[in-house]
Amino acid sequence: MTLHLPDAHGALRAYEPRTEPLALTPGAPFTSRRVFSAAHVVANPYADTTPDSPAAVDWDATLAFRRHLWSHGLGVAEAMDTAQRGMGLDWAGAAELIRRSAAEAKAAGGRIACGVGTDQLTGPANLTEVRAAYEEQLAVVEESGAQAILMASRALAATAEGPEDYLEVYGHLLRQAAEPVILHWLGPMFDPALEGYWGSSDLDAATDTFLDVIAAHPDKVDGIKVSLLDAQREIDLRRRLPKGVRCYTGDDFHYPELIAGDEQGFSHALLGIFDPLGPLAAQAVRVLDTGDREGFRALLDPTVELSRHLFQAPTRFYKTGVVFLAWLAGHQSHFTMVGGLQSARSLPHFARAYELADTLGLFPDPKRAEERMRNLLSLYGVDR
Repeated sequence: MTLHLPDAHGALRAYEPRTEPLALTPGAPFTSRRVFSAAHVVANPYADTTPDSPAAVDWDATLAFRRHLWSHGLGVAEAMDTAQRGMGLDWAGAAELIRRSAAEAKAAGGRIACGVGTDQLTGPANLTEVRAAYEEQLAVVEESGAQAILMASRALAATAEGPEDYLEVYGHLLRQAAEPVILHWLGPMFDPALEGYWGSSDLDAATDTFLDVIAAHPDKVDGIKVSLLDAQREIDLRRRLPKGVRCYTGDDFHYPELIAGDEQGFSHALLGIFDPLGPLAAQAVRVLDTGDREGFRALLDPTVELSRHLFQAPTRFYKTGVVFLAWLAGHQSHFTMVGGLQSARSLPHFARAYELADTLGLFPDPKRAEERMRNLLSLYGVDR
């Protein structure tokens, strides 16, 4: 049946939903790339909460979604910004998420890496307190048996007076890490509080400091996760990495070309867009495993329009679109989010996300997705 979807100007356009999903099934483990999906959390819609109260998480649905990703061969990047760290999920909730997901990964045989930050600090802090906060979270992740991802810290960005403070804090953490970690550079388009990270708003200078941290402890750095939405800068950076240090792209605008790579190398992946694209992304990587770059690009290039739509400015609200698509796809029974962030995007934004995802065949049950989209339209007053 025809849906009438609103555009950015309020006009309705007719859309004929797809009737069959793309055929996507689990397959063999990847051999050429290491790929993580930064996974979202599912809110408990029946909890009596407010946007500024601790998050109420539906643990069964949250862990079921992780099993879905693992079943397709993807790793899970847990308790990252996709899981609303600092935007609805506090450190207490993140710590429980890490422990539960790490235990589930052991049971399912899935790969997991977890975010280590400083978000238990709620006010001004000095460098000693920032370092202690990182240490507390690193201990939780290591005790869970998961790999650690040292996330960019709002508190460090606010406290550090220059590159030397980043070198000191990260050097201390890397020296004490039990296993090699992933370093995470998240740009201010994802979190404005991270402007000037690594001690400078000049990205060339910041890159030099970042590389100095790695060069001092290459045996403790498994890889870097770069989310700057600048493909050439990522390519230039990965070519300067010490041998054996991976580059995990976090670029949700240019991921097909960065993962495919060139004659001088390629990026692995740690991406928020691989939450809704999980099965399709997995199939594309298996094609790439055979050496077929053209086949890989043929599968993944058409998804970029959807990703750019979800991650459009303000980019930090991409999480709303990710959860919206999870609801349409049947991975959760409702469209609510911790912190009330289901309100962070407009109806025209949702309509376009639905259309792009449906066109790609991402919904396992297109009829259910259509019915849920129709219900949302009706809720907003679109009755035809």
